[in-house]
Amino acid sequence: MNIGEAAARSGVSAKMVRHYESLGLLPAVARTDAGYRQYGEREVHTLRFIRRARDLGFSMAEIAGLLALWQKPDRASGDVKRIAEAHIADLDRRIDEMTAMKRTLETLVHCCHGDHRPDCPILDGLAEAGGPPQA
Repeated sequence: MNIGEAAARSGVSAKMVRHYESLGLLPAVARTDAGYRQYGEREVHTLRFIRRARDLGFSMAEIAGLLALWQKPDRASGDVKRIAEAHIADLDRRIDEMTAMKRTLETLVHCCHGDHRPDCPILDGLAEAGGPPQA
């Protein structure tokens, strides 16, 4: 099947298929005499794996590690679990940071009258963190 068909069947755009191939996440595929890529079920399955991992927020480096383990029949599930646990810890850290950002913005919005006056606690709060404006 051509790249468009593989993309449609995997839920990944043709551009991303090429990108994953350039990163080495998807092995180079056979080409026709005219130079068109030819994909099979194996590549589509790999693309679905990559898409699902991206949907879960794994980085490209993590996906490369997971793919290597997925394709290795004698893998240790503990290796896979360690990658997933590290990702969970990263997600928890990012959630905490985003929660703190949300609280700060909620406080600033609550303090802003949102009327015709020029004074704005939101802008003041942003300016405090950044120091004096540069001319």
